Amino acid sequence: MRPQKVLDIDILTGLAKVFRSKGYEGASLKELSEATGLKKASLYHRFPNGKQEMADAVLNHLDNWVKNNVFQSLLDNDSEPQIRLKNGLLGIRTLYNGGKETCIFRALSMQAGIELFEEQINKGMNEWFSSFKAIGIALNLNPKDAEQRALQVLIEIQGSLIVAKGLGNISIFENTLQKVELDYLKE
Repeated sequence: MRPQKVLDIDILTGLAKVFRSKGYEGASLKELSEATGLKKASLYHRFPNGKQEMADAVLNHLDNWVKNNVFQSLLDNDSEPQIRLKNGLLGIRTLYNGGKETCIFRALSMQAGIELFEEQINKGMNEWFSSFKAIGIALNLNPKDAEQRALQVLIEIQGSLIVAKGLGNISIFENTLQKVELDYLKE
């Protein structure tokens, strides 16, 4: 068997970049092909169901990455809650490249994308919510306060990505993550 010239991780990274910047509807096959280094025929060979299958693969890849690098940190009962929080936030910094990257959920929730990916987006958001609720409880918040804090964290992180991009100032994202940490630890 011939070795693959383009690694799966490189393909998924390229696809994610296009979907994050163009959304589902705006991503053209030409752009997806160029971003992966594959010809259109090779791209369709790997993803016979086309663009939707490509976006599904990106969502699954990022979901696994977040589970391993954010949620696992937040839920790691072998570490102190403060360390878990710091490690989870570090994973978020990496995921969004310090605020330079758009959230894939936002990018795929526009136009027809929301109908195609609503279930995955809803599941993902609920996992984010549950993980931040769990860290709140580990940091001695009562369950109701932990839920409110978790919801606020989602709003702040997602909002800061949009505002940072809109104002061309990624320090807004970093400042938000620092605020999230301080808010959890001040209790």
